[in-house]
Amino acid sequence: MATKLEIWEDALQRVLSFIDRRLEEKYGRLYPLHPARPATGTTSNPQYDGLFRVTAVFSAGIGSRLGKGYLFRVEIVTLSRVRPEVRAAVEEEAADMLRKGLKEVFPGRDLSVDRDNGVLKIYGDLSLD
Repeated sequence: MATKLEIWEDALQRVLSFIDRRLEEKYGRLYPLHPARPATGTTSNPQYDGLFRVTAVFSAGIGSRLGKGYLFRVEIVTLSRVRPEVRAAVEEEAADMLRKGLKEVFPGRDLSVDRDNGVLKIYGDLSLD
C-alpha cells in the first residue's frame, strides 16, 4: 500500500511528465539531443529521454524566503548553446503549465509557483491530508 507521501509525489510526477511531453511536442526539434540522451519516448520516464528533463525535488527551505517546497527545474539537455531568451520562454511556459496542473491534481490546495533565490519553487499547502 502506497504511503500518503508516495501518492502526493506520484500526482506531482504526473504533472511533470505532462509538462515534459508538451515541451517536447513544441520545442523538441529546436536543438540536437545530447549524444548520450535517448530519443523522446524511448524510456519509461520522460525525464530520461528527449530534449527536456523536468524535475521537482523537495527542499526544507533553509535560507529561503518562501520556506519549504519543491524546487522546479526544466533542463534543456543539449550540447548546443541555448539563447537565454529561449530558456526563459520555455521555463515560463513550463511554470504556467505547472500552476494549472497543480490545480487539477491537488484541487482546493493553496499551492503557488514563484521564484525563490533564482529558482522556481512549488510552495504552500504541502500537507499529506
